[in-house]
Amino acid sequence: MSHPSRTVILHCHLFKNAGTSLDHILKQNFADRWVTREFDMGKGGNTGQVENWILSSPKAVAFSSHTVTGPLPSLPDIEIVPILLLRDPLSRIRSAYRFERSQQADTFGAKLAKVNDLAGYVSKRLSNPQDRQCKSFQAWRLAMFCPGPEAEYQRAKKGAALINETGVLGLVEAFDQTLAALQCRIRGVFPDFAWQHVHANTSAKTPESHMDRALLQQLEDANADDLNLLRYAQELLCVDQRND
Repeated sequence: MSHPSRTVILHCHLFKNAGTSLDHILKQNFADRWVTREFDMGKGGNTGQVENWILSSPKAVAFSSHTVTGPLPSLPDIEIVPILLLRDPLSRIRSAYRFERSQQADTFGAKLAKVNDLAGYVSKRLSNPQDRQCKSFQAWRLAMFCPGPEAEYQRAKKGAALINETGVLGLVEAFDQTLAALQCRIRGVFPDFAWQHVHANTSAKTPESHMDRALLQQLEDANADDLNLLRYAQELLCVDQRND
């Protein structure tokens, strides 16, 4: 079996899942061979656009995007190593709130966070059926890699398994282990790949109201798929992530 002539890393960067820290490490290793781009997340996948991006960037090694959807790209004679990190969904939502509260941007989330405490932010986002930021966001994104008639959670599990088989599925709570897995995965092609633990784009702690029991239960219910997906990933990776 012939070896591919080129190997690239595709970082599927999920919002507030330590992606900036991972990108920092990729940039340290590959300098200007690390590239980033965003795509339209409208109806249908953007696999073709991502494939064209890889083909039109022949010197690039590491590709990072928040907006890769559709089936993972596949190109002849190019090995694509996807990497994606999952996180406890409630921790991710709290981090998103802190980030958007301090973010200098005119986005819906940033404006909402600046005029609401955490409870108000969560309540308003949950009230919008089209807003997935606080509703099993990670399952929604992973399911996009496996389009089909199955329920979203089942497709999300397939997406997680696919990334684990072809690249690196990681956990924010086990960041060092994730980087060690990437290092091992690409050692044959990039033997000089090195990393040290880094925290990039972390949000300063801000006062947060405590959610009352009813809202917290609503949030947990809305993220049942993400909580189950996290447990599935922990089992897949043989990582013990029991909360203290």
